[in-house]
Amino acid sequence: SGQLEPPSPKDYPNFGSQIIRLKPPEVPMLPFVMMPRPLQESNVVNKSGTAGFLGRAFDPYYLFPPGDDMDMGKMNKIRVDDLQLRVPAGQLQRRARLRELVNAGMPDIDKAVSKYDLNEYYDSALNLILSGRARDAFDLDKESAALRDRYGRNTFGQCCLLARRLVEAGTRVVEVIWPKVANSDNHSWDVHTGLTNRMKNQSAPMLDSGLSALISDLDDRGLLDETLVVAIGEFGRSPQRGVSTSGNNNSDDGRDHWPYCYTACVAGAGIKRGFVYGESDQTASAPLRDPVHPIELLATMYHSIGINPETIVYNHLNQPRELVKAQAVTGLFG
Repeated sequence: SGQLEPPSPKDYPNFGSQIIRLKPPEVPMLPFVMMPRPLQESNVVNKSGTAGFLGRAFDPYYLFPPGDDMDMGKMNKIRVDDLQLRVPAGQLQRRARLRELVNAGMPDIDKAVSKYDLNEYYDSALNLILSGRARDAFDLDKESAALRDRYGRNTFGQCCLLARRLVEAGTRVVEVIWPKVANSDNHSWDVHTGLTNRMKNQSAPMLDSGLSALISDLDDRGLLDETLVVAIGEFGRSPQRGVSTSGNNNSDDGRDHWPYCYTACVAGAGIKRGFVYGESDQTASAPLRDPVHPIELLATMYHSIGINPETIVYNHLNQPRELVKAQAVTGLFG
């Protein structure tokens, strides 16, 4: 068709969906949260951002506050009052029991809609509302002004702060997407032009403050040893400015796509501190020593939280599939 393929229920699941299926949260809390916008490639929205063949019960909770990509205050628009109980908890529980009795009286109908995971959705929502954990976690105003400043008063920084609050409340996986769609302007990392100003004054300061604050805040609270933080993009940028490596036009102050050599920042969950794994050549054009493929990084992520990367999962046709065809990079761990 010449078009990028949109999301499908047959897709291979997002890593977060695999994790919450194999290691669900231990408390009533949103298992997997994605924010502040969906994954997007050109005009295709949320490809690789769903549970795919695992079923929608394992989709992330999508937190997309209103406002465009340049609205740095959009995280302040989260409405925590939407999570308030409208009726007493006891009354809500009685309604839930009544619903179970009705379902039990109509087994054929209940079975007919079972593929839509409606019961799982309902039970998860009920437990979430009754526990109050999400309501408390989403309230960023409970943090001091100094800490919010430390993370950065921008969308990415406040997403990192909310990620810490969600993890602290029991969420298993949080995926923070860079708030600007890749279209080579403003704080997008798609720096085909304007690299010097955007890196120095927009993208890099936002990343540095948000990521460093997240890691140090988790450490201060004793959560870093049990939490894995991974910061990575889908590829790097060309070592030489002003040349085309992907068919895109690049200014003299721009770099093109470069999937051959790039870096990831990994912290927590037993990862060695102050440690560099691997080495590139002098121009960062290619790996020189200990290269790591993206699927090896994914295997390492699974390994770090106690999931065997060789685990077999079953797709929508009940066909066995390996979780990931790679081995963990155990040299990262102390």
